[in-house]
Amino acid sequence: MFPVKVLSPNSTETLIRLTELIVLYYQVNRVPGQELQYVLLILDVFSFMYVIQDEKQWPLMPPLPSYGYGREHHGPRYGSLIHGQNLKDVVITGDNGTINGQGQSWWKKFRQKLLNHTRGPLMQIMWSSDIVIANITLRDSPFWTFHPYDCKNVTVRNVTILAPVREAPNTDGIDPDSCEDVVIEDCYISVGDDAIAIKSGWDQYGIAYARPSRNILIRNLIVRSMVSAGISIGSEMSGGVSDVTIENLLVWSSRRAVRIKTATGRGGYVRHITYRNITFDNVRVGIVIKTDYNEHPDDDFDPKALPIVKDISFTGIHGQGVRVPVRIHGSEDIPIRNVTFRDMSVGLTYKKKHIFQCAFIQGRVIGTIFPAPCENLDRYNEEGQLVKRSTAQNITDIDYDI
Repeated sequence: MFPVKVLSPNSTETLIRLTELIVLYYQVNRVPGQELQYVLLILDVFSFMYVIQDEKQWPLMPPLPSYGYGREHHGPRYGSLIHGQNLKDVVITGDNGTINGQGQSWWKKFRQKLLNHTRGPLMQIMWSSDIVIANITLRDSPFWTFHPYDCKNVTVRNVTILAPVREAPNTDGIDPDSCEDVVIEDCYISVGDDAIAIKSGWDQYGIAYARPSRNILIRNLIVRSMVSAGISIGSEMSGGVSDVTIENLLVWSSRRAVRIKTATGRGGYVRHITYRNITFDNVRVGIVIKTDYNEHPDDDFDPKALPIVKDISFTGIHGQGVRVPVRIHGSEDIPIRNVTFRDMSVGLTYKKKHIFQCAFIQGRVIGTIFPAPCENLDRYNEEGQLVKRSTAQNITDIDYDI
């Protein structure tokens, strides 16, 4: 068992040293092929952990195997403040102590193209299991905030994640990546990119790595994203994403609420996704599925690697101040299949037809919803009896000018 230490006020130096000791202990004492057992880091309410801003002092790590040459630059990437590999029973907790990534200098250098490597997440745990992150505040990450990679049994509970909602590029809150059996609950996230983005590798590299993200429960969250979306799946989803439930979610003052994004060349699948009891408050676009998110690691992706997007349900969708409640943009190559809407009533800010936008989608509406759905969807009554079969699944009614 790794030593446990409670860090109290004025303990910044001690806390930095403790994280260094965790890494050192792992490197020195790890038996090849054996997991490090039990790491516990505790921050009390007065504890603060700050990140060194000079990137020259940061270690470099190999690119992630499911992302190819690198996410922002080819070659190595900067390490994370808290990083672990091949661990078991990891707990990072406290009485709302703060880990501050001091990302301002990283964001500025990124925008000025002064960085030679991909920025590192604030916290990254790889190839590990039984992880609990609870009762802490994470803020101003240089890049993604918490990135569990190819992990099992991950719980994030009662965590606050903060970054400026503008001019803080790629500061995703939590990005489960090729992970399974994940619970994220009772969190507040307001950041400069996706509050949560579920991933599983990028194009041919993710297809070859072949580790899906699955069995993920996200519940009881308040999130905000003025740049991207509250909860996203993708766009790096080439290993597949399935069996995801998102429930009891409030998205406020955001560009988009929930989004699935993919593209030709991704391969993989997004399936068995359930959205339940979702509230929009002053959101430009509520529900988005986008199949032309054409950002690739290199030119060697396979244009015939077409993702499958199907079996997605939306139940209990409510809110106010929404400009476009639904924009589901399938294509002839990547149609969206078996989508269900039920119990939806969203207050609008834009009085115009065609604000429930669809293209190449097959699915159903059960009962009466507001606003009126697109013609692509079959209509059923509350008892589940077919009322009208759609004959226009492939028509396009997408308007990005709204």
